[in-house]
Amino acid sequence: MNADPVVVVGASLAGFSLVRALREHGHDGNITVVGDEPHLPYDRPPLSKEFLQGDIDLALGEGAEANWILGRRANALIRTEAGPGVVLDDGTRIAGHSLVLATGARARSLPGAEKMGGIHTLRTLEDARAIRDSLRTAKTVVIIGAGLIGAEIASTAVTLGIAVSIVEISTDPLTAVFGPHIGPLCAAMHGANGVRLLTGVAVEKFIGDEHVRAVRLSDGTELTADAVVIGIGAVPNTEWARAAGLAVDSGFVTDSLCRTSIPGIYAIGDCARSYNEALGAHHRSEHWTNATVQARIAAATILGAPQQQPIPVPYFWSRQYGRTLQFAGRCRATDEVRFLDGDPSSPSCIALYERDGVPVAVFAIDHPRLFTRYRKHIERLTPMSISAPSLSLS
Repeated sequence: MNADPVVVVGASLAGFSLVRALREHGHDGNITVVGDEPHLPYDRPPLSKEFLQGDIDLALGEGAEANWILGRRANALIRTEAGPGVVLDDGTRIAGHSLVLATGARARSLPGAEKMGGIHTLRTLEDARAIRDSLRTAKTVVIIGAGLIGAEIASTAVTLGIAVSIVEISTDPLTAVFGPHIGPLCAAMHGANGVRLLTGVAVEKFIGDEHVRAVRLSDGTELTADAVVIGIGAVPNTEWARAAGLAVDSGFVTDSLCRTSIPGIYAIGDCARSYNEALGAHHRSEHWTNATVQARIAAATILGAPQQQPIPVPYFWSRQYGRTLQFAGRCRATDEVRFLDGDPSSPSCIALYERDGVPVAVFAIDHPRLFTRYRKHIERLTPMSISAPSLSLS
């Protein structure tokens, strides 16, 4: 098994992490990675933060020895005598003993956005460069979507002296992320830093000719805009492989070991909707840690190696207005939330989410040491062992 060829479709964090995990487990055979971008794998989180203020090193590091085929897109899945494989957009056919789908997701957009200059989404290095170029000359920016990406870009734009408005269709920004207690407090950070937050309204149309100059909202409000950034989520890249008969439901459906419905084919990262034993359901996550954890699980599964125990609980972080927000665990709207120190208006704070008296999640702003302690505590309490159930499509 340690010499069988592996083909990976997707040259971002998940694909890179899989190659490194395979090598760490002793795989010494051929690994081929196909990526549709011309770049070697790079770190995406800084694209909405410090990269918008200047070039920084985005390299993911070493330890991922492979045959990298970059600037090529997989168009179809195939089955060969050698095993599952893909056909690339130039007609090249590549197959291996195992095929791993790590095709990620693409940013959602809005009707009319593609017709005007100055309207951006953020997913790739080229996207970030285009946003950065717009921010260098813009006096007013409208950000559509008050999620983490939108908040991070707003934070950067404010430091550049730009007047920023955020438009959010929901009435409770970030409540789906942090729950009803913490979400509104985090959203209040915008106003405290001079950002105008408009909630409960949608975008009706973009106004401009070749370049956007304003955004009209569903309540009739018009916002002047030298640039617009759309941050309303992402769509998993699965369409290209549907014809092969893979189970797809808001992502490639897999079991807890990252195995799809076709033997020998695995899926990891943003494109995968994997069975989560702690939730008792399938779940798709776009967080950095999920990509690395699933890469390790898939590598061990491919090689028949022991799985890492315990599996870390979900974790993500965000940098906004000079403050670092961290979250670990899984929260529900009904969880009890206790602030252990401060609140979001304080220089630092930490809050614990409890369910039936048991800690299930932790949130912190600029409180890394205590946050890490509670994160580890929650991981010890959470049943996250990995087994090998049959694939369920429910």
